[in-house]
Amino acid sequence: MKYIASALAFATAVSAHGYVNNATIGGKDYVFYQPYQDQYMNPKPQRISRPIQGNGPIENVAISDVQCGGYAAGGLAGSSPAALHAEVAAGTDVKLAWTLWPDSHVGPTVTYMAKCPDAGCNNWMPESQAVWFKVQEEGRQGTSNTWAVTPLMKAGGLVTYTVPKCIAPGYYLVRHEIIALHSAYAYPGAQFYPGCHQLKVTGGGSTKPADLVAFPGAYKAADPGITYDSYKAQAYTIPGPKKFTC
Repeated sequence: MKYIASALAFATAVSAHGYVNNATIGGKDYVFYQPYQDQYMNPKPQRISRPIQGNGPIENVAISDVQCGGYAAGGLAGSSPAALHAEVAAGTDVKLAWTLWPDSHVGPTVTYMAKCPDAGCNNWMPESQAVWFKVQEEGRQGTSNTWAVTPLMKAGGLVTYTVPKCIAPGYYLVRHEIIALHSAYAYPGAQFYPGCHQLKVTGGGSTKPADLVAFPGAYKAADPGITYDSYKAQAYTIPGPKKFTC
């Protein structure tokens, strides 16, 4: 019975909707974890991004899967550390390319970073620690139909975040997500599409970000930015802490 439940959860994920396919970091192109290929390859490709559940959502802000993806709650393997890090200088823009995003799933893009141990991110899981600081967020343009995800609905659309120039050099785990919003009547709540990748940051300064949060924990199911009805012309507030700035 547990196997059947896990299989159904996986089948649900396969039916929709997207993930980060590749990125440009420090002038180099990286292919991210491919959920419908990598697990079947031998040897498995070494990536900078951690395994995800597929192109389907996480729908519960209180479970571990909301951190970096995976289906630990469904009986399948959750996310785990990646083998590699991408090297990038502090102050550099990172460009993330998603698979083509459906126009029925409007919402914000949000990016967090967490400092890994000095030995690197490839043997580290944040678990329930409050280690994350927000470095990028983009939501709705006023009350228009233009959202952060709108450019991703056409081929070539990108999400860009900047590695803060003032943070200390070292290893960092990056959590990037789309939060898909729906009608409060047709589909209450939100869907989360998180994924994590690993960086080695060079240069930088010595600023230690404050206002750190945990995943799960940073979001509550009743937050206005999660229960929000995207079919109404109203201002949108992105959930989580304030964005960190140098």
